Amino acid sequence: MTDKKRILILCTGNSCRSQMAEGVLRHYGGDRFEVFSAGTAPSRVNRVAIDVMKEIGIDISGQRSKHVEEFKGRKFDCVITVCDDARESCPFFPGPVKRLHWSFPDPPHEREITSETIEAFRSVRDQIHRKFRELAETGRLE
Repeated sequence: MTDKKRILILCTGNSCRSQMAEGVLRHYGGDRFEVFSAGTAPSRVNRVAIDVMKEIGIDISGQRSKHVEEFKGRKFDCVITVCDDARESCPFFPGPVKRLHWSFPDPPHEREITSETIEAFRSVRDQIHRKFRELAETGRLE
């Protein structure tokens, strides 16, 4: 199928929430969606995000953190912001692009990884997993 919907998922750091969302949507809807993620201040993919995604059978270890500028001028069917900061600083994308804002809590990004940190990441992962799996299954951009 060559008529895939192009989706860009934005967050501030492109290290956790947007990376998990990209992985989920690609995993369940890769045959219907061309999925990208980026950040307004990218860093690197968070190790804990990689680990908790692996727990549910989705490998995001090959993904990289990207700046939203890499995608300026490219056309998308939908841009989804997953944090409030990215929503406020989201750049303009040409053409008839649908904008959605699905805010998810930011898990702690501390140096020392504790069981509480891992549980916080799992909680965010589960919320993202539900929302983006539903999108993949229904195809509804709302």
